[in-house]
Amino acid sequence: MTTTVRSAPARARQGHIPGEPGLWIMLLGDMVVFAVFFGTILVLRGRHPEMVVASQPALHQGLGATNTLVLLTSSLFVANGVRLARQRDARAPRLFLGALACAVIFAGIKAIEYTDLGTNGHAPGTNDFFTYYFVFTGIHLGHVVLGSVGLIVASRLARPAHAGRHRDSWLEGIACFWHLVDLLWIVLFALLYLVH
Repeated sequence: MTTTVRSAPARARQGHIPGEPGLWIMLLGDMVVFAVFFGTILVLRGRHPEMVVASQPALHQGLGATNTLVLLTSSLFVANGVRLARQRDARAPRLFLGALACAVIFAGIKAIEYTDLGTNGHAPGTNDFFTYYFVFTGIHLGHVVLGSVGLIVASRLARPAHAGRHRDSWLEGIACFWHLVDLLWIVLFALLYLVH
């Protein structure tokens, strides 16, 4: 039996959808849920601009910006990890572990920020702005944890010797989920930290 390995351009020409088709139902559902979150923030901003203006300075733009760079770096690791894994390159697992290290850094910075906000008297019950901040960023952090489990799985699947039937689809699916985590954070960061 022979196995034909199609190149990335060839897959693109044939309308290749990354990952398992069922995964996209979950990703689209996630996008809808977060779209509601984003809309909620915008409604709060429109109805209570004074609350947002008074609360926003308590957030740490520097930490938020650092976390944005950390996640963008992790997405770069993941994209290159998938590319090298398709080529059966032995460096691929290390790139997924690099992305996992970025996820740990992200969670650590978030813990520092939560602790600092709590120390300065800003809790989920302080006002609606902080309620949404803690709930929405907490749910996003849950996605980072879930994605981290996926990155651990990816680091094993990406080994050149791994011969699983759906290896590439799983790797692509994990990568798509991780890129979504990255994208959602960028929008949250803009709406909560930057937009006045």
